[in-house]
Amino acid sequence: MSVILSPSLLSANFANLEHDIRLVEQGGADWLHIDVMDGHFVPNITIGVPVVKSVRKITNLVLDVHLMIDNPQNFVQPFAKAGADLITFHYEAVENPEDIISLIHQEGLKAGISIKPNTMPEEIFPYLQDVDLVLVMTVEPGFGGQNFIHDCASKIPIIKENAPNGVIIQVDGGINNVTSKICTSLGANSLVAGSYIFESKNIVEACRLLVK
Repeated sequence: MSVILSPSLLSANFANLEHDIRLVEQGGADWLHIDVMDGHFVPNITIGVPVVKSVRKITNLVLDVHLMIDNPQNFVQPFAKAGADLITFHYEAVENPEDIISLIHQEGLKAGISIKPNTMPEEIFPYLQDVDLVLVMTVEPGFGGQNFIHDCASKIPIIKENAPNGVIIQVDGGINNVTSKICTSLGANSLVAGSYIFESKNIVEACRLLVK
């Protein structure tokens, strides 16, 4: 499977979002990663349903919605209606992950489960048969521009070995032209990158470098 590039809109220019989306489309992005934060599960507040609805109107890229929020079950349907294609929730935010996975699938979307740096991959083994994607955080979620935590990358081959074929292993946090190669060499096949892409002088070329 080729590497799926999912630029994180958290680092894009919100005063000219369509412009930046057009550039990552030119750079070969497959998805758009949309970080939803509530100020509770993580100490920041970001994008909500109206932004996703607006973005859906201007692009055909897969909208990869990452819920870094408490009570994600309350927002599955609103984001589905807004145009999300895939919804990822945090294992640490829920008591019954299987219920959220089922809810996402009922909306006709792909379901992802994410783990924070301190969560061991073995904790999500019971859910690997049911999800479409596993998101390994290589920074503590909540803010863009953090440095890659190398120890977290060791989770990638463990998950790959225990997940069914076809489950996407995505990595988010400190991804650049160097750390991307580390992750893909270990078995990741989807990369989320924000600062590296959108703070680059050449957004199109930055995208292309990540998937070379």
